[in-house]
Amino acid sequence: MQYRRLGRTDLDVSAICLGTMNFGEQNSEADAHAQLDRALTVGVNFIDTAEIYAVPPRPETQGLTESYIGSWLKARRNRSKVVLATKVAGRSPMDWLRDDRATTTLTRAQITEALDKSLKRLGTDYVDLYQVHFPDRAVPGFGSNPTIWRNPEPVPNEVPIEETLMVLADFVTAGKVRHIGLSNETPWGTMRYIAAADAIGLGRPQSIQNAYSLVNRTFEAGLAEVALREQVGLLAYSSLAQGYLTGKYRDGALPAGARKTLFNRLQRYEKPGAEEAINRYLDLAAEWGLDPSKLALAFALTRPFTTSVIIGATTLEQLDTDLGALDVAIPPELEAAIDAIHLWRSNPCP
Repeated sequence: MQYRRLGRTDLDVSAICLGTMNFGEQNSEADAHAQLDRALTVGVNFIDTAEIYAVPPRPETQGLTESYIGSWLKARRNRSKVVLATKVAGRSPMDWLRDDRATTTLTRAQITEALDKSLKRLGTDYVDLYQVHFPDRAVPGFGSNPTIWRNPEPVPNEVPIEETLMVLADFVTAGKVRHIGLSNETPWGTMRYIAAADAIGLGRPQSIQNAYSLVNRTFEAGLAEVALREQVGLLAYSSLAQGYLTGKYRDGALPAGARKTLFNRLQRYEKPGAEEAINRYLDLAAEWGLDPSKLALAFALTRPFTTSVIIGATTLEQLDTDLGALDVAIPPELEAAIDAIHLWRSNPCP
């Protein structure tokens, strides 16, 4: 296992982070514990979750992922061996997250409620990394840095970034949170957090968790420089394009138990040009004798701005395949071939 420094902290996290959003939906509690055991055995020390998980988010499964991780931590008595990350929801209509059934926003009262509930489910008195899952303000699209600007309607009573940052800083002072991070953020939002932290003298964000893959390299357009210069490293998610870059959906296939088969909510990876680009990457992997999953993950792992790549699996076999990406190099010839496809079909899935 490789380990990398998390931002400007003293924490070293595994280059592969175990994503857990399947826990409580596609994976049972026993499945979750088996994945966590396997990951820890091979050196993964970084676990990521969120208050809204399992995914797709719904009232019946909300919080189960954190609860499954909590029962594992209690059974194994290994809290000190893992770097535990979770997230608070930004503005959304998911009113089941809050006791008063309010629209979620990043106010002091709501973040406090969210963190206390997460800590209770996780069975711990602190988290190592507490992330803002998505902004409070209106943005052109969830989790995306758009290739086409669509002007969003401003939301009422937008919570200023400075206000949210001060709440998070208070949690750090109280010992409930060691470090803070961002997720699904833009270059502007990231720099606003950094500038506010520096101006007020508060803790800076140490990471940014955004989508990044062969078919979505929009992170490179503005956030890569921020990540490198400000030491706010990328925690890359969806580096397999939610399974499309594994090849399992090629030519319209719908494998039993797969996310698209179960939920049909992967339209981000079905935009114009996506199928052509994905197939070219799958063919490139075959030309180089590589498992396509390993190629896609190795690409994300070898970017200079990447701190860790978040993987998600429903079976131990998938988990083992993903972990094997650490052994894959991207030589200059392969890098050039990847870039040629990217220039041919740039960011079809932003």
